[in-house]
Formats: sequence, structure tokens, C-alpha cells
Amino acid sequence: MGKPKVVLGVSGGIAAYKACELLRRLTESGHDVRVVPTDSALHFVGAATWSALSGHAVSTEVWDDVHEVPHVRIGQQADLVVVAPATADMLAKAAHGLADDLLTNTLLTARCPVVFAPAMHTEMWEHPATQENVATLRRRGALVIEPAVGRLTGVDTGKGRLPDPAEIFEVCRRVLARGVTAPDLVGRHVVVSAGGTREPLDPVRFLGNRSSGKQGYALARTAAARGARVTLIAANTGLPAPAGVEVVPVGTAVQLREAVLKAAADADAVVMAAAVADFRPAAYAAGKIKKKDGEDPEPVVLIRNPDILAEISADRARVGQVVVGFAAETDDVLANGRTKLRRKGCDLLIVNEVGERLTFGSEENEAVVLGADGSETPVPHGPKEALAEIVWDLVADRLE
Repeated sequence: MGKPKVVLGVSGGIAAYKACELLRRLTESGHDVRVVPTDSALHFVGAATWSALSGHAVSTEVWDDVHEVPHVRIGQQADLVVVAPATADMLAKAAHGLADDLLTNTLLTARCPVVFAPAMHTEMWEHPATQENVATLRRRGALVIEPAVGRLTGVDTGKGRLPDPAEIFEVCRRVLARGVTAPDLVGRHVVVSAGGTREPLDPVRFLGNRSSGKQGYALARTAAARGARVTLIAANTGLPAPAGVEVVPVGTAVQLREAVLKAAADADAVVMAAAVADFRPAAYAAGKIKKKDGEDPEPVVLIRNPDILAEISADRARVGQVVVGFAAETDDVLANGRTKLRRKGCDLLIVNEVGERLTFGSEENEAVVLGADGSETPVPHGPKEALAEIVWDLVADRLE
């Protein structure tokens, strides 16, 4: 089998230079990439750069190499088309089926997954015309990533920034791995919690756990690659924001509960992957707790934290909402998992064994997904994104 064929479309925005990093990641990971820029894009990055980085000649015209019928062949032969950056003009042309250059012709002939990574000023992104064009493209099966929030051209800041090229690459990799033309979570809003809560003892100390947040982030990235609108409630992770995902940072269990309840109000699914502390100190010391010579420290009195998973399972924000929990166990893993599933009242419970060198902080996971319907889905040892795909498969089945 040959290398996967990827078409990288580049439209005319200042973020075009960032597409060079995306191109490098695609080629270095074994993809055969053909860059198709617009004329406007060449004002920002020249054809020589694209040719040198991709190893293919670059053209914007349908009239070049006419005998090869490039305006048809490029799209027909592609395994994936990704447009980064996708300007407001490009989204409008794609939504209305215009074909006045090589890239727009390619979009019309492609029968593979198509990903758009928008980049523009906030006002342009929020304009009703752009939003209608995005809705049209998503309805037809294209994956339009939500732009990031941050510094734009000049001094402007807001939503409209091109997501980090490394994160766009992750979306492309997941879309190619699935091999499905249309994303199956389009129109769905999902909430994912990730990381580990920290319960402060004093200004410098806290009670915490070993959770890195990597499994939650894999779930968020995978859901975004499958077309969902994703809200990621992140507790103390320090990980880069996944492309197209709204990240809500929190610290404690109480803060996480507030953020989850707010985000879950209109969510189709909630996946509680965060490691939430069961207890917190009953009292917080305003100053650093000092050790005193010859004296033992005062005992730390703990009180229970709210049981967020049980709460959202018992009081669903909307009819048909799917709730998923995680059970990190150290012994009698399945028996404890089944007990927890009944006690929590969620639809699915991902049960895995944890320890100092198991799961926490690792790039891989092994689990069994227990269903309230009595189902049991083992997930063999492998990348955390593989577990994420299976979880969303099971959630999608229940949403249907």
C-alpha cells in the first residue's frame, strides 16, 4: 500500500505561514502531500517553499498540465483534503460550490474526508454569513474545526486564530485513521473532564493525584475529529489545547463541578475522565503551615467532595443525555467497577487498573467498558486514542 495522499489547501490569510509546520508534520509522518494554494496564499508564502517542502510542483491554475486534468484528478485521488488556513472567502466559495481556481475545483471533486481549519478576524468568524456557510459545510459532511482564541493580526485578540499546527495534524491523523468520509458526531455537543483536581491545604500545598489528563484530552481530540462541539473541563493538566475544543481550566473538585454542570446544560454526552478528589481539607490555612521543633503537626481533617458523576447521572440536564464515568481501581478491578456502575447510575463506566506505573501519565491504556445494559467491551492495551474511539463508538450508538 502506498503513502496516504493528502491535499493541503492553503488560502490567502496571514496564518498561511503556519501551514508550513503542518506540511512538515504530514510529510515526516509518511504522507504524500500535494499543496494547492490560492493566488492570494502565494502573497504570504511562495510557490518555491511549498514545492521544496512537499516534493511536488505547485500550481494555483486549472490550466497547468491540462493533459493530466489536475482540477479533477487531484481531488479524486486524495485520501484527505485539509484547508489550513481556511479564510472566510474560502468557506463561502466551498459552501456555494464555486470553482474558480485549482483548490475550489479540488474541493468539488474530492470524495474523501475534508477538513477546514478557519482563520480570520473575530468579526468575520461571527458574521451570520460565515456561520451559515460553516453550518452548510458541516451538514454536507465536512469537518470544520472551531478556530482558537488568541492574538490575531495586529493588536486584536479574540476567536479566529488558526489552531496550533500540531493539533490540526492530530485531527488529520485521526480522520485518516477512521477512514470514514462523514464525521458522526456533527451537531452534537459533548463535555469531557480531564486531569486531576487539587485541594489546597495552604497557599503552597495541596492534596492531589497522579492524573496527567492525557486520556481526557484524547477523548476531546477524538470527539472534535468526529465533528462534535467539545467543551473540555481541564483540571491542572498543562497540556496544549486540542484543535477546535473549548477549554475551561479548573483547579478543585468544587470548581470542576460548577463547570461541568454549566457545560452539561445543553450537552448530548458528558464523559467524566478527570480524577476527582474524594476528599478535601476541612480548613484552609491562609498562611503556609509551619513546622514546629519538637511538635507533631496537627491532623488534617478531611471532608467529602461532591460526587459529580452520580449527580449528573441522577439529574440529567436533557432527555437522552449519555453519561460516561471512569473507575480507576487497584484491585478487584471488574468487581469494583460493576459496583461503582450501579452506584453512580451512569450509562457507561470505563474501568482500568491504575498504579505508580500504570495508566497515569502513560501514553497507553487498557480497560473494560461496562454498560448499564449489561454489556462488557474489553479494550486491549494500546494508545489512549484507541480507547477514545471505542468510547465514542459506544456513545454514538446510544445517542442514536
